[in-house]
Amino acid sequence: MKQNYTVQAWLVLILAICYGGALAGMQMKLAPIIAENKINETRQKVPELVLGAENAATKLDIKPETISIDKGNKKISYTVFKAGKDGQTAGWVVKNADQGYAGKIELLIGLNPQTDTITGLFILEQTETPGLGNKIIDWEWRKQFINKKTDKPLVVVKTGAKEPHEIDGITGATISSRSVCNIINTATNDLKGPLGGKQDSTGK
Repeated sequence: MKQNYTVQAWLVLILAICYGGALAGMQMKLAPIIAENKINETRQKVPELVLGAENAATKLDIKPETISIDKGNKKISYTVFKAGKDGQTAGWVVKNADQGYAGKIELLIGLNPQTDTITGLFILEQTETPGLGNKIIDWEWRKQFINKKTDKPLVVVKTGAKEPHEIDGITGATISSRSVCNIINTATNDLKGPLGGKQDSTGK
């Protein structure tokens, strides 16, 4: 009987190793494809995030950049997409991510050329609770970020937003709501100087 248990234990272990190896191999194979799909999706979203949904079909010159920020004793890098039209800067789209309630939340944040106003918000990746936290992807919730100023940190409220920097939280998903605001606040605080400083008299 003991020998049977030993054989079964070894069989389970071997199957687990094989299954884990197969998953790891599949993940390695798919990782570049997933990354490329994200880049393509980001590029497609840039006009809408910068110019609004009504101008989503507008053709823009989109240039990806990496902006590095020194924060204390560490360096943080942001992926930024510069959107241009007729030789002038139309706006920026910033990618940033952090921990939500159930996992990583990755955002695309649209900003005007001066980086003082949010022009759009798109949830690129999330694994929040279905029916609760995943409502961060809903347009009805996301649209309240449009035209918010970046001079003050955004804060989540439960009783209805009254101040310009307040955001209505999702009922039952305060952590997810706050996570989105924190991700935006961090990115805008870090990048207002570097991106705003890129503006010259021609807006380039």
